[in-house]
Amino acid sequence: MDFVTSTAILPLLLGCVGVCSLLKLLQWLRTRACVRNAVVVVTGATSGLGRECARVFHAAGAKLVLCGRNAKALEELTRELAASRATKVQTHKPYTVTFDLTDPGAIVGAAAEILQCFGYVDVLINNAGISYRGTIVDTSLDVDRRVMETNYFGPVALTKALLSSMIRRRQGHVVAISSIQGKISVPFRSAYAASKHATQAFFDCLRAEVEQHDIEVTVVSPGYIQTSLSLNAVTADGSKYGVMDETTAQGRSPSQVARDVLAAVGKKKKDVVLADVVPSLAVYLRTLAPRLFFSLMASRARKEQKPKRC
Repeated sequence: MDFVTSTAILPLLLGCVGVCSLLKLLQWLRTRACVRNAVVVVTGATSGLGRECARVFHAAGAKLVLCGRNAKALEELTRELAASRATKVQTHKPYTVTFDLTDPGAIVGAAAEILQCFGYVDVLINNAGISYRGTIVDTSLDVDRRVMETNYFGPVALTKALLSSMIRRRQGHVVAISSIQGKISVPFRSAYAASKHATQAFFDCLRAEVEQHDIEVTVVSPGYIQTSLSLNAVTADGSKYGVMDETTAQGRSPSQVARDVLAAVGKKKKDVVLADVVPSLAVYLRTLAPRLFFSLMASRARKEQKPKRC
């Protein structure tokens, strides 16, 4: 009887797996179709997650406007994408716009240049950012301002500069690449966590205010990603951290996170957490058992006599 039962269940299980796989494939294809021929702007496009977003959205048939500070790197990426033949979907040659998000005077002109590319923007992916390592007592206020300019004020300024055109069309999707540290704070990440908390709050407010105009807002909060973010992080005195953290090296691949961003856009998700079990649980712990959470963070800080390199 046991043998008969097992032989009957096995094909059923295999069938269920096959159906689930087929549904996932269909869902992925539908997600890609949502951005086909859509105008997608990606900031911080020359490296890390931004570069992978450029690849993934390009392969899905989006019309890209790639933004960054390095014109040469942007052109190299454009040539790479134009030469790519990894998809059967019709692709489009990307445009590039070079500007520095930390320069308030450059934002309005950059937004105008972005709109000149295709006349409108369907999806804005605010990806550009900088990380930080240091103790609060040793960190100069200039460093706090620098991190906030890059991670908060720059994306906010660009979003505001493009928002009116989206409202007029009653169409658009704003994506903010935040961090799990926009939901919880970890010792020796004060400036970074503060900028990401501000990002979460601003785009949550924006979502509520522009819903009446049929505009979507998505906040994506990844955990560690295998990028050079920690290498390029600033320290308390403003110098470069220059260390590849172990947790960063073991983090999620940027290509997988980029596909998750594409899926979030296709499904019009409001808020997405892309982190492992422990940090995800910490978000709930912060709300449900704050005293315990604060105790754990204080214990972690006491164990570290210097900024944590992980």
